[in-house]
Amino acid sequence: MSLRQILVTSPPDTLPYLVRAVEDVGCVEMQVLSATRPEGAAVLLVLSDEDNRQELLDRMQAVFGSENEGEWRITLLPVEATIPRVEEEPEERKEVASTGLTREEIYNSVWKNARVDRNYVVFVVLSTVVAGFGMLADNVAVVVGAMVIAPLLGPNLALAVGIALGDGALIGRAIRTNLAGVVIALGLSVLIGLLVPPDLGSQELLSRTDVGFDGMAIALASGAAAALSLVTGVSSALVGVMVAVALLPPTSAIGLFVGFGQPALALGAATLLAVNVVCVNLAAQVVMMTRGITPRTFYEKKKASRSQLISAGISVGLLLALAGLIWWRLLHPAV
Repeated sequence: MSLRQILVTSPPDTLPYLVRAVEDVGCVEMQVLSATRPEGAAVLLVLSDEDNRQELLDRMQAVFGSENEGEWRITLLPVEATIPRVEEEPEERKEVASTGLTREEIYNSVWKNARVDRNYVVFVVLSTVVAGFGMLADNVAVVVGAMVIAPLLGPNLALAVGIALGDGALIGRAIRTNLAGVVIALGLSVLIGLLVPPDLGSQELLSRTDVGFDGMAIALASGAAAALSLVTGVSSALVGVMVAVALLPPTSAIGLFVGFGQPALALGAATLLAVNVVCVNLAAQVVMMTRGITPRTFYEKKKASRSQLISAGISVGLLLALAGLIWWRLLHPAV
Protein backbone atom coordinates (compact mmCIF):
# COMPACT_ATOMS: atom_id res chain seq x y z
CA MET A 1 0.00 0.00 0.00
CA SER A 2 1.33 3.44 -0.97
CA LEU A 3 0.74 5.91 1.86
CA ARG A 4 1.18 9.69 1.94
CA GLN A 5 1.01 12.10 4.85
CA ILE A 6 -0.92 15.17 3.69
CA LEU A 7 -0.07 18.31 5.67
CA VAL A 8 -2.55 21.17 5.23
CA THR A 9 -2.11 24.69 6.55
CA SER A 10 -5.08 26.99 6.01
CA PRO A 11 -7.07 29.88 7.46
CA PRO A 12 -9.04 28.72 10.53
CA ASP A 13 -12.40 29.53 8.92
CA THR A 14 -11.81 26.89 6.22
CA LEU A 15 -11.07 24.10 8.70
CA PRO A 16 -14.68 22.81 9.13
CA TYR A 17 -15.06 22.57 5.35
CA LEU A 18 -11.74 20.74 5.01
CA VAL A 19 -12.71 18.25 7.71
CA ARG A 20 -16.06 17.64 6.04
CA ALA A 21 -14.37 17.11 2.67
CA VAL A 22 -11.94 14.58 4.15
CA GLU A 23 -14.75 12.73 5.92
CA ASP A 24 -16.80 12.59 2.70
CA VAL A 25 -13.92 11.12 0.69
CA GLY A 26 -12.40 8.99 3.44
CA CYS A 27 -8.85 8.51 4.66
CA VAL A 28 -6.76 6.25 6.88
CA GLU A 29 -6.43 8.80 9.67
CA MET A 30 -7.08 12.53 10.25
CA GLN A 31 -5.81 14.83 13.00
CA VAL A 32 -6.28 18.54 13.68
CA LEU A 33 -2.98 19.64 15.20
CA SER A 34 -3.82 23.26 15.86
CA ALA A 35 -6.89 25.28 15.04
CA THR A 36 -5.46 28.67 16.05
CA ARG A 37 -1.70 28.93 15.66
CA PRO A 38 -0.16 32.33 16.54
CA GLU A 39 0.31 33.17 12.84
CA GLY A 40 -3.38 32.48 12.27
CA ALA A 41 -3.27 29.17 10.38
CA ALA A 42 -5.02 25.88 11.09
CA VAL A 43 -3.03 22.67 10.62
CA LEU A 44 -4.57 19.40 9.43
CA LEU A 45 -2.75 16.07 9.12
CA VAL A 46 -4.28 13.40 6.90
CA LEU A 47 -2.87 9.91 6.34
CA SER A 48 -4.10 8.70 2.96
CA ASP A 49 -3.64 5.63 0.79
CA GLU A 50 -3.55 5.69 -3.01
CA ASP A 51 -7.13 4.61 -3.66
CA ASN A 52 -8.75 8.03 -3.21
CA ARG A 53 -5.79 10.38 -2.73
CA GLN A 54 -6.41 12.31 -5.95
CA GLU A 55 -10.07 12.87 -5.10
CA LEU A 56 -9.06 13.99 -1.62
CA LEU A 57 -6.61 16.58 -2.98
CA ASP A 58 -9.18 17.82 -5.48
CA ARG A 59 -11.82 18.30 -2.78
CA MET A 60 -9.33 20.18 -0.60
CA GLN A 61 -8.37 22.51 -3.43
CA ALA A 62 -12.06 23.05 -4.20
CA VAL A 63 -12.51 24.29 -0.62
CA PHE A 64 -9.79 26.90 -1.10
CA GLY A 65 -10.63 27.82 -4.68
CA SER A 66 -8.18 29.76 -6.81
CA GLU A 67 -8.01 32.85 -4.60
CA ASN A 68 -5.67 33.67 -1.72
CA GLU A 69 -3.18 30.97 -2.67
CA GLY A 70 -0.60 32.49 -0.34
CA GLU A 71 -2.80 31.75 2.68
CA TRP A 72 -2.91 27.97 2.35
CA ARG A 73 -0.65 25.10 1.35
CA ILE A 74 -1.03 21.34 0.84
CA THR A 75 2.14 19.29 1.21
CA LEU A 76 2.48 15.59 0.40
CA LEU A 77 5.06 13.63 2.38
CA PRO A 78 6.07 10.03 1.56
CA VAL A 79 5.50 7.46 4.30
CA GLU A 80 8.06 4.66 4.51
CA ALA A 81 6.29 2.80 7.32
CA THR A 82 3.65 3.28 9.97
CA ILE A 83 2.99 1.43 13.23
CA PRO A 84 0.54 -0.15 13.75
CA ARG A 85 0.46 -1.44 10.20
CA VAL A 86 -2.37 -0.26 7.95
CA GLU A 87 -4.24 -3.23 6.52
CA GLU A 88 -5.19 -3.15 2.86
CA GLU A 89 -8.82 -3.46 1.85
CA PRO A 90 -9.83 -6.58 -0.06
CA GLU A 91 -9.81 -6.09 -3.82
CA GLU A 92 -13.54 -6.66 -4.13
CA ARG A 93 -14.20 -3.74 -1.76
CA LYS A 94 -12.18 -1.25 -3.77
CA GLU A 95 -14.56 0.73 -5.94
CA VAL A 96 -12.07 2.92 -7.85
CA ALA A 97 -8.80 1.84 -9.41
CA SER A 98 -5.95 4.16 -8.49
CA THR A 99 -3.36 5.51 -10.89
CA GLY A 100 -0.74 5.27 -8.13
CA LEU A 101 0.60 8.83 -8.05
CA THR A 102 -1.52 11.95 -7.94
CA ARG A 103 -1.61 14.56 -10.66
CA GLU A 104 0.44 16.91 -8.51
CA GLU A 105 3.15 14.32 -7.82
CA ILE A 106 3.38 13.42 -11.51
CA TYR A 107 3.64 17.07 -12.53
CA ASN A 108 6.35 17.79 -9.99
CA SER A 109 8.36 14.78 -11.17
CA VAL A 110 8.26 15.56 -14.89
CA TRP A 111 8.83 19.30 -14.40
CA LYS A 112 12.12 18.62 -12.61
CA ASN A 113 13.25 16.06 -15.20
CA ALA A 114 12.47 18.20 -18.24
CA ARG A 115 15.00 20.98 -17.90
CA VAL A 116 18.14 21.78 -19.84
CA ASP A 117 20.80 22.06 -17.17
CA ARG A 118 24.46 21.11 -16.94
CA ASN A 119 23.74 17.50 -15.97
CA TYR A 120 21.34 17.04 -18.90
CA VAL A 121 23.87 18.39 -21.41
CA VAL A 122 26.73 16.33 -19.97
CA PHE A 123 24.72 13.09 -20.03
CA VAL A 124 23.55 13.74 -23.61
CA VAL A 125 27.15 14.33 -24.69
CA LEU A 126 28.45 11.24 -22.90
CA SER A 127 25.69 8.96 -24.13
CA THR A 128 26.11 10.22 -27.69
CA VAL A 129 29.87 9.58 -27.66
CA VAL A 130 29.40 6.10 -26.23
CA ALA A 131 26.57 5.27 -28.65
CA GLY A 132 28.45 6.62 -31.68
CA PHE A 133 31.66 4.74 -31.05
CA GLY A 134 29.72 1.68 -29.91
CA MET A 135 27.90 1.53 -33.25
CA LEU A 136 31.13 2.12 -35.17
CA ALA A 137 32.74 -0.74 -33.25
CA ASP A 138 29.65 -2.91 -33.87
CA ASN A 139 29.48 -3.53 -30.11
CA VAL A 140 25.95 -4.15 -28.83
CA ALA A 141 26.98 -4.01 -25.17
CA VAL A 142 28.52 -0.56 -25.54
CA VAL A 143 25.43 0.76 -27.37
CA VAL A 144 23.18 -0.55 -24.60
CA GLY A 145 25.52 1.04 -22.06
CA ALA A 146 24.98 4.39 -23.76
CA MET A 147 21.24 3.98 -23.28
CA VAL A 148 21.68 3.62 -19.52
CA ILE A 149 23.08 7.14 -19.21
CA ALA A 150 20.90 8.82 -21.87
CA PRO A 151 18.52 11.33 -20.15
CA LEU A 152 15.77 11.18 -22.78
CA LEU A 153 12.96 9.74 -20.68
CA GLY A 154 12.18 12.88 -18.67
CA PRO A 155 11.38 15.36 -21.46
CA ASN A 156 9.31 12.83 -23.42
CA LEU A 157 7.18 12.03 -20.38
CA ALA A 158 6.88 15.74 -19.63
CA LEU A 159 5.49 16.31 -23.11
CA ALA A 160 2.84 13.61 -22.62
CA VAL A 161 1.84 14.99 -19.21
CA GLY A 162 1.75 18.54 -20.53
CA ILE A 163 -0.61 17.50 -23.33
CA ALA A 164 -2.80 15.49 -20.93
CA LEU A 165 -3.13 18.50 -18.60
CA GLY A 166 -3.26 21.13 -21.33
CA ASP A 167 -0.29 22.87 -19.70
CA GLY A 168 1.38 25.09 -22.30
CA ALA A 169 4.35 25.92 -20.07
CA LEU A 170 5.16 22.26 -19.51
CA ILE A 171 4.67 21.42 -23.20
CA GLY A 172 7.04 24.22 -24.22
CA ARG A 173 9.62 23.19 -21.63
CA ALA A 174 9.48 19.56 -22.78
CA ILE A 175 9.80 20.46 -26.48
CA ARG A 176 12.77 22.75 -25.80
CA THR A 177 14.52 20.08 -23.75
CA ASN A 178 13.88 17.40 -26.38
CA LEU A 179 15.12 19.66 -29.17
CA ALA A 180 18.21 20.58 -27.18
CA GLY A 181 19.04 16.90 -26.66
CA VAL A 182 18.52 16.05 -30.34
CA VAL A 183 20.56 19.04 -31.55
CA ILE A 184 23.45 18.25 -29.19
CA ALA A 185 23.44 14.55 -30.11
CA LEU A 186 23.16 15.30 -33.82
CA GLY A 187 25.89 17.94 -33.87
CA LEU A 188 28.30 15.81 -31.87
CA SER A 189 27.62 12.78 -34.08
CA VAL A 190 28.31 14.80 -37.22
CA LEU A 191 31.63 15.89 -35.69
CA ILE A 192 32.52 12.28 -34.91
CA GLY A 193 31.60 11.28 -38.47
CA LEU A 194 33.89 13.98 -39.88
CA LEU A 195 36.83 13.02 -37.69
CA VAL A 196 36.59 9.21 -37.83
CA PRO A 197 37.34 7.31 -41.07
CA PRO A 198 34.07 6.12 -42.68
CA ASP A 199 33.14 2.53 -41.78
CA LEU A 200 29.94 1.15 -43.24
CA GLY A 201 30.57 -2.45 -42.21
CA SER A 202 28.98 -2.14 -38.77
CA GLN A 203 25.64 -3.94 -38.51
CA GLU A 204 24.76 -1.90 -35.41
CA LEU A 205 25.10 1.25 -37.49
CA LEU A 206 23.43 0.01 -40.66
CA SER A 207 20.51 -1.47 -38.72
CA ARG A 208 19.48 2.11 -37.83
CA THR A 209 18.68 2.75 -41.51
CA ASP A 210 16.20 -0.11 -41.70
CA VAL A 211 12.68 0.97 -40.75
CA GLY A 212 10.02 -1.70 -40.25
CA PHE A 213 6.74 -2.27 -38.47
CA ASP A 214 8.61 -4.21 -35.78
CA GLY A 215 10.48 -1.04 -34.86
CA MET A 216 7.20 0.83 -34.73
CA ALA A 217 5.81 -1.75 -32.29
CA ILE A 218 8.94 -1.47 -30.11
CA ALA A 219 8.61 2.32 -29.97
CA LEU A 220 4.91 2.11 -29.08
CA ALA A 221 5.66 -0.36 -26.29
CA SER A 222 8.49 1.85 -25.01
CA GLY A 223 6.24 4.91 -24.84
CA ALA A 224 3.45 3.01 -23.10
CA ALA A 225 5.85 1.47 -20.58
CA ALA A 226 7.39 4.87 -19.85
CA ALA A 227 4.00 6.46 -19.15
CA LEU A 228 2.87 3.54 -16.98
CA SER A 229 6.08 3.68 -14.96
CA LEU A 230 5.37 7.34 -14.26
CA VAL A 231 1.70 7.21 -13.28
CA THR A 232 2.07 4.07 -11.15
CA GLY A 233 5.25 5.19 -9.39
CA VAL A 234 7.19 2.11 -10.53
CA SER A 235 10.94 2.53 -10.99
CA SER A 236 11.62 3.88 -14.47
CA ALA A 237 15.34 3.08 -14.81
CA LEU A 238 14.90 0.19 -17.23
CA VAL A 239 12.06 1.97 -19.01
CA GLY A 240 14.40 4.89 -19.59
CA VAL A 241 16.75 2.51 -21.35
CA MET A 242 13.87 1.38 -23.62
CA VAL A 243 13.06 4.96 -24.59
CA ALA A 244 16.72 5.79 -25.14
CA VAL A 245 17.12 2.74 -27.38
CA ALA A 246 14.30 4.09 -29.55
CA LEU A 247 15.64 7.66 -29.77
CA LEU A 248 19.39 8.06 -29.25
CA PRO A 249 20.93 5.51 -31.66
CA PRO A 250 18.95 6.76 -34.70
CA THR A 251 19.93 10.35 -33.86
CA SER A 252 23.59 9.37 -33.56
CA ALA A 253 23.37 7.37 -36.79
CA ILE A 254 22.00 10.40 -38.68
CA GLY A 255 24.97 12.50 -37.62
CA LEU A 256 27.50 9.78 -38.41
CA PHE A 257 26.09 9.23 -41.91
CA VAL A 258 26.05 12.98 -42.57
CA GLY A 259 29.68 13.14 -41.49
CA PHE A 260 30.49 10.18 -43.76
CA GLY A 261 28.80 11.89 -46.70
CA GLN A 262 26.01 9.29 -46.99
CA PRO A 263 22.76 11.28 -47.33
CA ALA A 264 20.67 8.26 -48.39
CA LEU A 265 21.63 6.32 -45.26
CA ALA A 266 21.13 9.43 -43.13
CA LEU A 267 17.60 9.74 -44.55
CA GLY A 268 16.84 6.14 -43.54
CA ALA A 269 18.02 6.82 -39.98
CA ALA A 270 16.00 10.05 -39.92
CA THR A 271 12.89 8.09 -40.92
CA LEU A 272 13.51 5.64 -38.08
CA LEU A 273 13.92 8.52 -35.63
CA ALA A 274 10.70 10.15 -36.82
CA VAL A 275 8.79 6.87 -36.45
CA ASN A 276 10.16 6.35 -32.94
CA VAL A 277 9.47 9.90 -31.75
CA VAL A 278 5.85 9.79 -32.97
CA CYS A 279 5.21 6.30 -31.56
CA VAL A 280 6.77 6.96 -28.15
CA ASN A 281 4.80 10.17 -27.61
CA LEU A 282 1.52 8.84 -29.03
CA ALA A 283 1.63 5.75 -26.80
CA ALA A 284 2.47 7.87 -23.75
CA GLN A 285 -0.46 10.20 -24.49
CA VAL A 286 -2.87 7.27 -24.83
CA VAL A 287 -1.74 5.87 -21.47
CA MET A 288 -2.21 9.27 -19.80
CA MET A 289 -5.76 9.54 -21.14
CA THR A 290 -6.75 5.98 -20.24
CA ARG A 291 -5.33 6.34 -16.72
CA GLY A 292 -7.39 9.46 -16.08
CA ILE A 293 -4.58 12.02 -15.83
CA THR A 294 -6.66 15.17 -16.29
CA PRO A 295 -6.79 18.70 -14.82
CA ARG A 296 -8.97 19.44 -11.79
CA THR A 297 -11.42 22.11 -12.93
CA PHE A 298 -14.00 21.92 -15.71
CA TYR A 299 -12.45 24.80 -17.67
CA GLU A 300 -8.98 23.23 -17.47
CA LYS A 301 -10.38 19.85 -18.54
CA LYS A 302 -12.05 21.44 -21.56
CA LYS A 303 -8.82 23.18 -22.51
CA ALA A 304 -6.81 19.96 -22.04
CA SER A 305 -9.32 17.99 -24.09
CA ARG A 306 -8.73 20.36 -26.99
CA SER A 307 -4.96 20.00 -26.78
CA GLN A 308 -5.28 16.21 -26.55
CA LEU A 309 -7.46 16.03 -29.65
CA ILE A 310 -5.13 18.28 -31.64
CA SER A 311 -2.03 16.39 -30.54
CA ALA A 312 -3.64 12.99 -31.13
CA GLY A 313 -4.78 14.06 -34.59
CA ILE A 314 -1.30 15.26 -35.53
CA SER A 315 0.38 12.16 -34.10
CA VAL A 316 -2.03 9.72 -35.78
CA GLY A 317 -1.68 11.57 -39.09
CA LEU A 318 2.12 11.45 -38.90
CA LEU A 319 2.02 7.79 -37.87
CA LEU A 320 -0.19 6.87 -40.82
CA ALA A 321 2.07 8.79 -43.20
CA LEU A 322 5.17 7.08 -41.81
CA ALA A 323 3.46 3.67 -41.92
CA GLY A 324 2.66 4.31 -45.58
CA LEU A 325 6.29 5.23 -46.21
CA ILE A 326 7.46 2.05 -44.50
CA TRP A 327 5.01 -0.03 -46.55
CA TRP A 328 6.19 1.63 -49.77
CA ARG A 329 9.84 0.95 -48.91
CA LEU A 330 9.04 -2.70 -48.18
CA LEU A 331 7.42 -2.99 -51.62
CA HIS A 332 10.36 -1.21 -53.27
CA PRO A 333 13.43 -2.40 -51.33
CA ALA A 334 15.85 -1.32 -54.07
CA VAL A 335 14.71 2.29 -53.96
